[in-house]
Amino acid sequence: MRMKLSVKHTVDRWFNKIAKNPALSGTVSILWLMVVGWVAFGWNLGNIGLIDETEPLFAEASRQMYVTGDWITPFFNGDTRFDKPALIYWCQAIAYHLIGVNEWAVRLPSAIAAFGLVCLAFYTIQWYLAKQDELEQVSRPTRRYLTSFIAAALMALNPETIIWARTGVSDMLLTGCMASALLCFFLGYAGKEGSREAELIPNAQSPMPHALFPNKWYLAFYVLIAGAILTKGPVGIVLPGLIVAAFLLYVGKVREVLREMHLLVGILIILALSVPWYALVIWRNGWNYINSFFGYHNLERFTEVVNGHSAPWYFYFLVVLLGFAPYSVYLPASIIRLKFWQRSHWRSLERFQQFGLFAWFWFASIFAFFSIAVTKLPSYVLPLMPAAAILVALLWSDLFSDTETRQTIPVSPSPNPPISTSLLRISGWVNVVFLSVLATALLNITHILGTDPAISNFHELIQQSGLPVIAGIIWLVSAVLVAALLLSRRWNYIIGINFIGFVAFVIFVLTPASFFIDRERQLPLRELSAVILEAKQPNEELIMLGFKKPSVVFYSHIHVNYLKFPQEAVEHIKNQAAKGLKPSSVLLLAEQKKFLQMDLQPDDYKNLSTKGAYNLVRVPFKKMKKEKIDIS
Repeated sequence: MRMKLSVKHTVDRWFNKIAKNPALSGTVSILWLMVVGWVAFGWNLGNIGLIDETEPLFAEASRQMYVTGDWITPFFNGDTRFDKPALIYWCQAIAYHLIGVNEWAVRLPSAIAAFGLVCLAFYTIQWYLAKQDELEQVSRPTRRYLTSFIAAALMALNPETIIWARTGVSDMLLTGCMASALLCFFLGYAGKEGSREAELIPNAQSPMPHALFPNKWYLAFYVLIAGAILTKGPVGIVLPGLIVAAFLLYVGKVREVLREMHLLVGILIILALSVPWYALVIWRNGWNYINSFFGYHNLERFTEVVNGHSAPWYFYFLVVLLGFAPYSVYLPASIIRLKFWQRSHWRSLERFQQFGLFAWFWFASIFAFFSIAVTKLPSYVLPLMPAAAILVALLWSDLFSDTETRQTIPVSPSPNPPISTSLLRISGWVNVVFLSVLATALLNITHILGTDPAISNFHELIQQSGLPVIAGIIWLVSAVLVAALLLSRRWNYIIGINFIGFVAFVIFVLTPASFFIDRERQLPLRELSAVILEAKQPNEELIMLGFKKPSVVFYSHIHVNYLKFPQEAVEHIKNQAAKGLKPSSVLLLAEQKKFLQMDLQPDDYKNLSTKGAYNLVRVPFKKMKKEKIDIS
């Protein structure tokens, strides 16, 4: 017991020393953010090849912008690509200009968006807890720093965020813009002098009530909303608007806050930043763009099943459980702790004290919106992960009390009552069960995973790697340690065990697994792309038979003709031979099974390379011409 108190006193003295020295405080905060950001987003970011099928689509469209100088219409493989607006392509093209056309440049916009979001969330939580201490006239640096450190770690180091922050697609950029916009809104809302705190001070001066522009945080909110619109379209304003509107309606401040925000000015800012590109792309492409982007990729995705991406109503419960693992088991307790249904209590609080309630509306609105949508994908709920991290971090802030505080009579009620020990105990044992089940599943992963046609002996290779055993041991040890802490009632260390377990999982399992999958699944295609670059004759056509791997287009820098069936490929080659084209051959890239189904004789083609499950051959037209003459 004495040792426990001694350690706690030492930690408190250390954080008190940090709080009293602004330079030291800034240095420690920056170092923590850099370490968390590097482990989550930077480490080996560009050392793994592009992952088929979505990532190379973005990478190649951006490369086309960079090469052609056409910054208006995205193209992939010679066709327009209207799936997403231009911001992600612009960011990747700029990265190409700065560091070259490579995997680092493809993923850098996603990583920067994620890191910027984590830094802003860290600042927001620090600010919120400092305001709470100021209002209650107490000094709790240990609570303030530990909570913000943990919030940053939870936000960065969870499966959903790590996956999309390391993938060169638009999802993380959307989340970075949208979540940062919501944090900026709350900072503008909570920092406004029109709160009850200012009303208690008769001589408080209001900041230029007739100013043309709102405060800096509201301005940042509008700019980031425009960024979200340029990243994924209408959802970039619909979701933040829904969250802010629901929150303001609940706390009864709609008119007051809309006046503060100078909404008309904000709308003009958003339109000025986002509309010009949409106007240009529609002017150039007309109804093709309108029907494809606004119709198919927005309206139809919400009202109909697109590309077979349907799922049951409970789909996002599973996505949040696994995507925010292992901390997701504490979300129910985090939400119950808020008692968000006590509307009169929340309306009586200072604005900044409503931070937990705002995070709840953020989480619930996105979850409900995409649960209603008919098309469902795991990445759709990525924007709620920052809110989940905030909710769980605030739950744990109740346990980080300082041993020494200075306190007078509080001037305002606390936003939340003390956390229930029984609720925490139940969540803790659910945590133990969840980690145990996770460990068991990973130990038996070869019986759960399906087959991969690109890797013939997929299950055997995974078992030989030893990764399932390492993963199982990590989570079993974590489960045992959490159980021991629960039995000894050391609640505040439990989240640390989950965090350390996940970091170990990233370093010793997830990263080696990524290299393993890249080596077995993607490396053969990159090697064949290099062979294509060397072997391809001028104007020689490249046919990809039976599969679509856009990474070949990116790495070979040439147009690919996708054909689905072997007979279709044979007929196409015959037709090309009949035209007498030069050169008198085509390159054919096919899975070995599909290639055998073409029934080509050994003298009908020349084998150029075989890598993994793929064959690259050259088919001369002369042989096909003779065959056609014989048939006729």
